[in-house]
Amino acid sequence: MNVDIQQIKHRFGIIGTSPLLDHAIRTAVQVAPTDMSVLVIGESGVGKESFPKIIHQSSIRKHGPYIAVNCGAIPEGTIDSELFGHLKGSFTGAITDRKGYFQEASGGTIFLDEVGELPLSTQARLLRVLETGEFIPVGASQAQKTDVRIVAATNVNLQEAVERGRFREDLLFRLNTVPIEVPPLRSRVQDISLLFRLFASMSAERYHMPPLRLTPEATKLLEGYRWPGNIRELRNFTDRISVLEEDRTVTAETVARYLPKELGVDYHPALRQQAVLGEEATSFANEREILYQVLFDMKKDMAEMKSLIAGIMRGEVQVPPTQVHGDYPASEGHTTAGHPAALSGRDDYRSFLTHPADYASVEEVVELPASSRPASRHAEVSDFEEQPLSLEEAERSMIQAALARHDGRRRRAAQDLKISERTLYRKIKEYGLDE
Repeated sequence: MNVDIQQIKHRFGIIGTSPLLDHAIRTAVQVAPTDMSVLVIGESGVGKESFPKIIHQSSIRKHGPYIAVNCGAIPEGTIDSELFGHLKGSFTGAITDRKGYFQEASGGTIFLDEVGELPLSTQARLLRVLETGEFIPVGASQAQKTDVRIVAATNVNLQEAVERGRFREDLLFRLNTVPIEVPPLRSRVQDISLLFRLFASMSAERYHMPPLRLTPEATKLLEGYRWPGNIRELRNFTDRISVLEEDRTVTAETVARYLPKELGVDYHPALRQQAVLGEEATSFANEREILYQVLFDMKKDMAEMKSLIAGIMRGEVQVPPTQVHGDYPASEGHTTAGHPAALSGRDDYRSFLTHPADYASVEEVVELPASSRPASRHAEVSDFEEQPLSLEEAERSMIQAALARHDGRRRRAAQDLKISERTLYRKIKEYGLDE
């Protein structure tokens, strides 16, 4: 297939001579006549949004609708309604029927940007659309058909997201029918000066000033920088210099003043948190999950502590003879031949802990009546059973604590809990906290 790369670049405003960039454009044009799902991969700021447009305009669907959806910008509670539509009365605020993006884009192309941010429940519904072309609107009972071409993009390593349980592996296989990798700016060193001149001329036209010019030394310095924000960072850098610098000739000293002092390491911007925290760092969807995790950890620690105390009081857990029971104070001057204080070294003391009978003399055990106070206390401990903390109980405790912190002011409590006031009022009524 003969592909005119320069014509495609001119049509969609793509600047660059990198072979990696040309390969990505050629792949997009070749896959455009088909209905295969395409996954555009690349770091943040590399210009991934241009490739779905190339695919759509080069396909037989170019006369149909083209809808771009930023999956990361839609709240989790409304994303199903936005994508698949809803019926009147299906939830609070649904006063009319509404068509979703998949229904509106039927016969055309839908671009799912930041597809790695989709909730797992929405991923399951998207998988059904890819497999059968069917979806069920929120509140509906019958499936609807749609004829749509799906192009997805992400700056997240989806394979690692699958391993962490944040992305469905079967959905990855369906989306990744044809992958297109957009190279980062550090892999297109020869394009940096071209992009700088383009952005400088655009800034000069916008702000009515002469364009900037780079010296050879400044060009080398720009090409040596890694540009973690890629094209987006370069454009912001150019605009900043265009406005703040009076001298229109940009030298290496000028570039050095505006570049970050710490260039950092070479890692993916979207994986920065993981690089800092480590591979075993746990990712949480929101603050509520973190609070739940803290509550569960505290509950587990308290259960272990109570179990240990109960075991000691029942005699199932051995303690050194130096530990005298509080109910029976030792008499003054009482010593034994095997007292730990009399042990000469650390090895003897360790042996004492594992085999106390070899060091301590056997003392007569006084049997107490069943009705005595210490026995009843032991019975209470032994009868203790740890009850698991349910999500409802944890949520109720969190709401009570938030209301107490804010003296019953529900608006501030809702802001503290990161939920809406309507949800807080409903939870208060559900748990009977308004009494």
